[in-house]
Amino acid sequence: MPRISTLRITRSHKIATAVLVAAGSVTAITATGGPSEAQTTATRSSVSVEPVAAAGVPTAKDAAEKAAKENAAKEAAAKKAAAKKAAEKERSEKQAANRSTERKAVTPKKYANNLDGWIRESLDIMDKKNIPGSYEGLHRNIMRESSGNPNAINDWDINAQNGIPSKGLLQVIQPTFDAYHVKGTPKKLTDPVANITAAANYAADRYGSIDNVDSAY
Repeated sequence: MPRISTLRITRSHKIATAVLVAAGSVTAITATGGPSEAQTTATRSSVSVEPVAAAGVPTAKDAAEKAAKENAAKEAAAKKAAAKKAAEKERSEKQAANRSTERKAVTPKKYANNLDGWIRESLDIMDKKNIPGSYEGLHRNIMRESSGNPNAINDWDINAQNGIPSKGLLQVIQPTFDAYHVKGTPKKLTDPVANITAAANYAADRYGSIDNVDSAY
């Protein structure tokens, strides 16, 4: 009965096979006994094996990649924080500007309590209401009608005879004042600003502007 030869793999053969498998190479193993020392040495020298770290111990490459990721994360966080800070600063500056604008808008303009102040306040109101007229036109007619006295009353002309005397800086009768009163001013015929604006409103309707009036109107 013929003898069957048993495949014998020596320790050297096992090591060489493991190295080849680790390197991704497939090598046929001759079943006729173990490789010679020269073959084993040649096989080892022809395979380049990357160093493998022990379990749980990172390689230098792993450490470098981790450090790079950490640095990138820190830079991203720093940029985000800087952007947030810049946005907060811009928002704060806008709020401060808005508050400043609001304060300016709320603060009323002050006018002197004299003829100059009454005319200037009336002109600002007329400008908002699109009522034409100039400082010169108002002042000229006021001086002719009342000499600048807001309490002046005409008690001798036809209006006085009819029981509705002309009053105020621009000598306005009550019916005319009521018809041409400018909203936002006092409803008092002898109030300087109310009297001026009502008279200017009437003159604009009848003559185009108080500037066009040079005599009794």
